[in-house]
Amino acid sequence: MAALASLMLKSRAGLLAPHQSFLLDSVRFASKKAGGSSKNLGGNSPGRRYGFKKQDGNFVHAGNILATQGAMRYHPGAHVGMGTNKTLFALEDGQVRFTKEIFVPAPRSQKSTRVITRLPKVALLYKTFINVVPLKQEGKFKLVDMV
Repeated sequence: MAALASLMLKSRAGLLAPHQSFLLDSVRFASKKAGGSSKNLGGNSPGRRYGFKKQDGNFVHAGNILATQGAMRYHPGAHVGMGTNKTLFALEDGQVRFTKEIFVPAPRSQKSTRVITRLPKVALLYKTFINVVPLKQEGKFKLVDMV
């Protein structure tokens, strides 16, 4: 064992210049692995806080978030965009308006066979749309009259 250690030192010393061989005497290797501690910190995060961020009649600027949602509960209307996580945001400055419209799915679609077959015959389905009524109306068309 001692012969092996002296062979290793000689081979390393051969790489160094003769006047640098004194450095090998002070070289020391780690006897333990360097490892950090780990803790399970998951499960302590707050909830996602879904819902309306602006109410009906509020003034919003372009880019303001109107509602956050996990599933398609609210639908984008006029001058409203939808992000990749179904977040609705304003595309123009204006006032927020909520509307409900009757939803009639296409016949023989997956929604009609899954949802409508379970409802009573007189039931109506509604969708909630979030619209932004812009400050400047273009031409003679008035979105305010439609809402």
